[in-house]
Amino acid sequence: MATTRETILTELKRRGDARADELAKTLDLTPMAVRQHLYQLQDEGAVACCVTPTPSGRGRPAKHWELTEKADVYFPDAHRELSLDLIESIKAVMGDEALDKLVSHRTIKQGERYRAAFEGTGNSLRDKLDVIAKERTREGYMAEVQEADNGDLLLLENHCPVCEAAKVCSGLCSKELKLFQDLVKNEATVEREEHMLKGARRCAYRVHAKGSRD
Repeated sequence: MATTRETILTELKRRGDARADELAKTLDLTPMAVRQHLYQLQDEGAVACCVTPTPSGRGRPAKHWELTEKADVYFPDAHRELSLDLIESIKAVMGDEALDKLVSHRTIKQGERYRAAFEGTGNSLRDKLDVIAKERTREGYMAEVQEADNGDLLLLENHCPVCEAAKVCSGLCSKELKLFQDLVKNEATVEREEHMLKGARRCAYRVHAKGSRD
């Protein structure tokens, strides 16, 4: 059975927007009770309040509530299943070689985007890694750069948005490592030290500056 919050979200999804009293009538609740849920959802960023003046310009403006993009997490998403189905279909219809070409093309596009992001930033190894971490975070990897005790830099990914796909397409992970190596090949070597697919809580890449003392 759906909770009150879920019903409110579903109604807003169906209507596009609604007043608290309209939702209250549908849910058989008091407007105040509905507003309490809406304020909580607003604090979470899932809904937003829009104020609409009355046609006559008199009286209190009407408050309409609508969903934000953050509310998407409350609704079914077949993205994961679609990705896995597409990978399996490509392998079955066109073979592993075709799948590898597609992954390689994706990696090339990522590399072009990261290199474009380098423009206008510093040229140091740390500058480049900070840019990579920022771009990876935009893609959902929750990436950051830390300094190891011996002075090496660590590129850390605390989340993997393509983890399920990587389980059935190993090329995603191998191409990722190769991408990082290519991006800083003139300044450093890169090796993966922690790997989510091998049970680690994160993916960690050690970046060792060339010419630095071992």
